[in-house]
Amino acid sequence: MEKLWIIFGLAVALIMGGIISLFASPEPDGLERVAINLFGGEDKLEEHTAQIINSPMPDYIIPGIENETLAASLAGVIGVLMIFAIVFVTGKILKK
Repeated sequence: MEKLWIIFGLAVALIMGGIISLFASPEPDGLERVAINLFGGEDKLEEHTAQIINSPMPDYIIPGIENETLAASLAGVIGVLMIFAIVFVTGKILKK
């Protein structure tokens, strides 16, 4: 029964990450808005963060995929799978 709940939860999270996330607002969230304001605009923020952080999925899109909808959907699915794996392995380790 426990495995069924894990599979169900993962399926719901994958649907949310792969489909429902496509309807998210393109506007910056609160934390990003504060960073934009601190650095004096999006261009200056991007210049500064490009020197510090090299994100594998910038703006929640997989680079190299031409179809933006597919790239965003795959980024959501990959993100869900990565977090699931981290939480699952951590849970197994802590359970011991």
